[in-house]
Amino acid sequence: MRLGLPASALIVIAACAPLPSEPVGGLFDVYRDTQVPIASKADFDPARYLGRWHEVARYPVPFEAGCVGVTADYGALPDGGTSVTNTCRTPDGAVRSKIAGRADVVAPGQLKVTFPSVPFGAADYWVLWTDPDYRTAVVGAPNGRSGWILNRTPEIADDMRDQARAVLARNGYDLARLLDVPATGGFEDD
Repeated sequence: MRLGLPASALIVIAACAPLPSEPVGGLFDVYRDTQVPIASKADFDPARYLGRWHEVARYPVPFEAGCVGVTADYGALPDGGTSVTNTCRTPDGAVRSKIAGRADVVAPGQLKVTFPSVPFGAADYWVLWTDPDYRTAVVGAPNGRSGWILNRTPEIADDMRDQARAVLARNGYDLARLLDVPATGGFEDD
């Protein structure tokens, strides 16, 4: 998530087995037309982004194969950065894996996310849109290898889902490849 679940979470979550009906994206799959300009949220407020986000839709990436009930928790660090903890769950709600890292704002809505246990360096994590109340967010990457719809609760209202999908489409994403992420119980227990 990453402020969200960026591609650098690969090592910790790679052990997750895919759901039977879930396509497994390759590490270098691209889900957006990179000729289409991508725009981050110009008035992004990092403080309002803090807290828990639930992944409600994503593009297939190997490090999330088999993950459901995915959450990302963000907290303020004393040095001005943001702590990130991503949690992957099994279909019965048990925690399968967690990864902790940090995110640093490098431009409005544009973050670099690093996980100390992942040797690939920082990953781009762009917040493309949030609703005015920071209840729903769309996240993507300029290289088009990842994208997510996040919500403050495991369930998302149809109008918010529609707005989020429109943001992905406007930024060149192929909506036909977007996967809904099932919710599970146990979110407060981890």
